[in-house]
Amino acid sequence: MVSLFTLSLSSSPSPFLSSSKNLKTLSKKSTFHLKTRPLCVISLNSSPPQEVQTFWQWLCDQGVVSAKSPIRPATVPEGLGLVAQRDIGRNEVVLEIPKKFWINPDTVAASDTGNLSSGLKPWISVALFLIREKKKEDSPWRVYLDILPESTDSTVFWSEEELVELQGTQLLSTTLGVKEYVQNEFRKVEEEILLPHKQLFPYPITSDDFLWAFGILRSRAFSRLRGQNLVLVPLADLINHSASITTEDFAYEIKGAGLFSRDLLFSLRAPVSVKAGEQVLIQYDLNKSNAELALDYGFIESNSDRNAYTLTLEISESDPFFGDKLDIAESNGLGETAYFDIVLGQPLPPTMVQYLRLVALGGTDAFILESIFRNTVWGHLDLPVSRDNEELICRVVRDACKSALSGYRTTIEEDGKVVEGGNLDPRLRIAVGIRVGEKRVLQQIDGIFKERELELDELEYYQERRLKDLGLVGEQGDIIFWEPK
Repeated sequence: MVSLFTLSLSSSPSPFLSSSKNLKTLSKKSTFHLKTRPLCVISLNSSPPQEVQTFWQWLCDQGVVSAKSPIRPATVPEGLGLVAQRDIGRNEVVLEIPKKFWINPDTVAASDTGNLSSGLKPWISVALFLIREKKKEDSPWRVYLDILPESTDSTVFWSEEELVELQGTQLLSTTLGVKEYVQNEFRKVEEEILLPHKQLFPYPITSDDFLWAFGILRSRAFSRLRGQNLVLVPLADLINHSASITTEDFAYEIKGAGLFSRDLLFSLRAPVSVKAGEQVLIQYDLNKSNAELALDYGFIESNSDRNAYTLTLEISESDPFFGDKLDIAESNGLGETAYFDIVLGQPLPPTMVQYLRLVALGGTDAFILESIFRNTVWGHLDLPVSRDNEELICRVVRDACKSALSGYRTTIEEDGKVVEGGNLDPRLRIAVGIRVGEKRVLQQIDGIFKERELELDELEYYQERRLKDLGLVGEQGDIIFWEPK
């Protein structure tokens, strides 16, 4: 039997892993120094760490914020966050950060290492900039770098013992793949940039440093902005996520500083009304699964529609009808390999069953691959082709689900007991949540195809539909024959 598909997780491409955008060069004058001014003091119920207070003072000195600013950094359950100093209305601007305070590829291009970064991927050039500045005691970015965490709960920072809790999950294979990718990129950077240019990188830089910078960018960089696909915005990047906010619209944007100014501002708005003393929160990304949230940010949500599993379906090159099937798939926006995200509680993706039927076509059903059907075959695949074809996809999908479920180190019931025990370490809570979510999706997929198996004898297949179209089937479903006169 031809192997129909394998199961794996496909992560959404990160903006800082994509190709470079055309960006304007930032002036080399964009350096900052602490100035002696009266303290911009804020009354805090719970004073943040000293380095955060120093960072706030720096922003005050630069005129970015003031005692009248509607928000302030504070210690919150997530670590650090932005808290309202007064009542804030929905869509009210709470923060505006000028471009000279951003860290992006422009910033790198204007730095001492700018010439070396031109051929690098944008995220790599910014990562090297962060590492170099972090190791320099006199860095103009020191007060900002000092408030960045050494790690997050992102799975890329988990120990081997912690990763064991993800055994069997798609998130584990994705995490290991990402770490391998970062390690390979570091080796190339070390060979091509760091070792040949020790005068610019006199400090030891390790793969752990590189992973730290990757994690910082993955969790804090803003993207999908006008002309900017990778930008760190100090202070704004303290904004935390809320599952209760269900819109991404208008939370932040890049806009002009004024009618006659070419300067740009990063503008942050409160998507919902906030009372004084409460956190200002935004929605990070409505489309990310829990696995992606765990990989990028180090948290998951309890919302069922964040639980997803990705089926990877593939037309085997050993399939005798490979060329015909590939041609049909490509004509309908798919390819040799197709990825389908199955979300808990939601129907299967519309084209998934069609693609499955295409992959499984063979034997007497192969006539549908003839060129005469080429313009209509996809429509035919929207309905059952034959009992054999339908039975095959049900059996293969269900076998794949059972195989995937057997790869976890625990059952859903055992996971439930772990949660009931309470006081879970944040990373263990993430692992258990991911395990349970994936298993439930797999059970859902298995249930859908189990139900379909039970209906095989009741389904109407291509040949029956064709006979009906020709008027050769009676009201009772019997085939009509005419005897010659």
